[in-house]
Parts: sequence; C-alpha cells; structure tokens
Amino acid sequence: MKTCGILALQGDFEAHAQAVQRAGGHAVQVRTPLELAACHGLIIPGGESTTMLKLLAFEGLTAPLLAFAADKPVYGTCAGAILLAKQVTHPAQASLGVLDISVERNAYGRQIDSRISRVTVKDQSEMEAVFIRAPIIRSTGPAVTILAWYQGDPVWIEQGSHMATTFHPELTADIRVHQRFLSRL
Repeated sequence: MKTCGILALQGDFEAHAQAVQRAGGHAVQVRTPLELAACHGLIIPGGESTTMLKLLAFEGLTAPLLAFAADKPVYGTCAGAILLAKQVTHPAQASLGVLDISVERNAYGRQIDSRISRVTVKDQSEMEAVFIRAPIIRSTGPAVTILAWYQGDPVWIEQGSHMATTFHPELTADIRVHQRFLSRL
C-alpha cells in the first residue's frame, strides 16, 4: 500500500488522515523533509496560508516540497489550494506556484460566512462541501481540468497528478475526492 503524507504543521491534518483511511489509503503525518521523502503523495490541509508558508520555511520544507511536487502528486484543500496556486490575491501573497490557477483568498466571506453547501461534480452528481473562509478560483490555465463547481466557480480542479479543492471534503462522509487523489499515488 502506498503512503499518503498529510502535512501536519497546521490545520485539520487528522481529519484528512481519517478520510484517507476511509478511502482505503495509508496516511502518515509529515513535519520534516525526511518524512516527506518517504511518501508517494502529499495532502496540504486547510488552515491559514500565510502561517503555513512561514512554518514551511521554518521547518526547511519549502524546497523539498517543491522538489516533491515536481515528481509526485500533491493535493491542497482550501489554504492548501492557496499555497499551490500560481497567483494569490486579496491580498496578494507568495505561493508555491504548482498549479496554474489564480485564487482570491477568503472570497466567500469571513469566518461567520462559512457554510455547508452542495456542489455540482463534473459527472453531474452532487456532493456536500464545507466552505470555511474559502478562496475562489478566479482563473485556470489550459492544463487545468475543473471537476466541480459552486455558484459557477471552480471548487475542485486537477492539473496532471495534482489536485485542489476550495472546500473541505475531509469534513464530510463523501470519500470521492480522497479516492481520486489516492488513485494517483
């Protein structure tokens, strides 16, 4: 069984680990470059993106994560999607530039505006989605495939072996997002 790492610096990494296990995978927490190197794929959970950038730098994980993403699948949820984006606005901030997307931070509103909604999946089904101070994907490059929408905006995308969601599938019983990511490992 392949190992799915969950970046465990901040955010609800434990909920992602449980979702990976429900989806049939093996999850481990990642806090060091050595732990990252032992994984077949990595999930970057939600949290606070500027704090996560600082923690990545402090732990010496920024360069190893970029090298990892050049060869192995990475999936970012909410703040993880912000970190993986090529461009971040509202306000502008640095990012890893792994995905050819532009995101607007906190675009659905403040913490009080967080919600549970239904999103439309590419196969015309729906899934429950938990939005917590979520970003909106404002633009996608030509290599990006949109897998789900909410109010006309992309909320689940993939590019090559990488994925991002602006919602938190780890907080629902639906394992489709995690299953799709595990199929890439």
